[in-house]
Amino acid sequence: MSLPLMGVFAVTRLELRRLFVRPLAWVLAALTLALLAWRFVLLLGGFLASQIKLAALPGGPGYTDLVGIPMLSSILTGGILPFGVAELALVIVPLLAMSTLAGERSNGTLPLWFAAGLPASHIVLGKYFALMLWLLMWLALALLMPLSLAHGVTLDWGKLASASLGLLLMLATLAAIGVACSAFTTLPAMAAATSLTLGLALAGVNLGAQMAGVGNGFFNWLSMSDHLESLLRGLVSSADVLWFVLVIAVALALATQRLASERERG
Repeated sequence: MSLPLMGVFAVTRLELRRLFVRPLAWVLAALTLALLAWRFVLLLGGFLASQIKLAALPGGPGYTDLVGIPMLSSILTGGILPFGVAELALVIVPLLAMSTLAGERSNGTLPLWFAAGLPASHIVLGKYFALMLWLLMWLALALLMPLSLAHGVTLDWGKLASASLGLLLMLATLAAIGVACSAFTTLPAMAAATSLTLGLALAGVNLGAQMAGVGNGFFNWLSMSDHLESLLRGLVSSADVLWFVLVIAVALALATQRLASERERG
């Protein structure tokens, strides 16, 4: 392993260890997975209760449309079950990311990273990768619920894979925004509030424009939910993927620049 990769790996390993010993991470995982399990049971009950009606519809929705996709997001379903993985991610990612850099700064340990000779980019990427590994495990546990019945139902693997890709890109985007907000603040609570606000703004900017009677395509392009919705419908577009990659790159670049300037100031 090259020296640059070793630096990123060292930061990732240490940050991941911190995540696993923090009670907040375990509490968030337990509460959100319990809520998702409750959602899965209700969705499955509704699917089973409508089997007779669905049998009469040759092209009607199946298990993937009524259980698998709604487990990941309520954007396409709404109704009485508002909390899918996507909606919960808007809350838990800022809470997990708030201490990545702001916590180091408030505890006075950030200069220790600088003294170790690690570039700002290695610190930011290490923190980001550790957060993403935790979120990947969280997403995998959520996906295991609808996948647990794959042996007894017909799954649309393509649509489920597209929706999972959309959720993964959303988590990566929110994590990058959270790390960037943490890089610009001293208080973790302020970083969480800022990250949450930005995430909600990106998710609902097109809704505000529609309510104001503005039909400009720019607001639709800017909205994260608009790009996520296409992936949830099974439509994988390079333009949608590029939007997420662009936001991630900008957020991590801003965090790196902020940390590098702080290091130069001493």
